[in-house]
Amino acid sequence: KSGPLIVETLKAHGVKEIDYAILPDDPAQISNTLLQFCDQHYPLIVTTGGTGLGPRDNTVTATRQVIDQELPGIAEAMRSFGQRRTPYAMLSQGIVGMRGQTIIINLPGSSKGTEESLAALFPALFHAYPITKGAGHEQTQRKAAP
Repeated sequence: KSGPLIVETLKAHGVKEIDYAILPDDPAQISNTLLQFCDQHYPLIVTTGGTGLGPRDNTVTATRQVIDQELPGIAEAMRSFGQRRTPYAMLSQGIVGMRGQTIIINLPGSSKGTEESLAALFPALFHAYPITKGAGHEQTQRKAAP
């Protein structure tokens, strides 16, 4: 349920080109796929699932192996937004980071957690794209998606 919810939300915010893949809980396969997408210069990669405390929750570990720079404020915003709605939001280990100019976001696997995290992110996240290309904050007043 979470994957289609992400696709719907991105489309609602004007993102026109969206690829969708379902992967097993294999850290090497997750890392390799993230690297492939980054090498193809995807501006945004959104994952869902694998952010909890279970033995098969490998997405965060795989993402850490790929990113060059962590963006903790974005992950904090998602958890803070969720925490106001459920005490379980604090259990998410999801991270957000960049590799090159690609932003990678780990969302929880539950559809409710995904929905709340997306509400915390969009459309404000689009402000990051001009900045990654060197624009100042005053030049980033965008209404369209990347």
